[in-house]
Amino acid sequence: MKIRAVLLGLILSVAFLAAACEEASISKIQNNPSKYYNKEVGFVGTVSDSYGFSVLGQGGGIYKVDDGSGTIWVVSQNGGIPTKGARVGVKGRVQNGVNWNGKNYGLGVIETGRKVK
Repeated sequence: MKIRAVLLGLILSVAFLAAACEEASISKIQNNPSKYYNKEVGFVGTVSDSYGFSVLGQGGGIYKVDDGSGTIWVVSQNGGIPTKGARVGVKGRVQNGVNWNGKNYGLGVIETGRKVK
């Protein structure tokens, strides 16, 4: 089981690097947000919380990803949200003060792409 998770992480990491975004751990983003602000980053983790809606793959919301180094909120504007416990690869732009449904979630990522296992 652990080998699958490691292989998935490696495959998703390579895919994100090929897509011309910077791979970064969540802790690196949180420890130096100005370095990553408004830049596209990629990371792999597990969804630990989510709010929103999805109907036939359409919808939007916000979900929290934990990569083992920290957690960060990700806003999905057009593609639904992954369920809690899903393993995801996220690509998006780092923003300060991400909002969804009238609530501010602080430092987060506006999703531009996602891969779900």
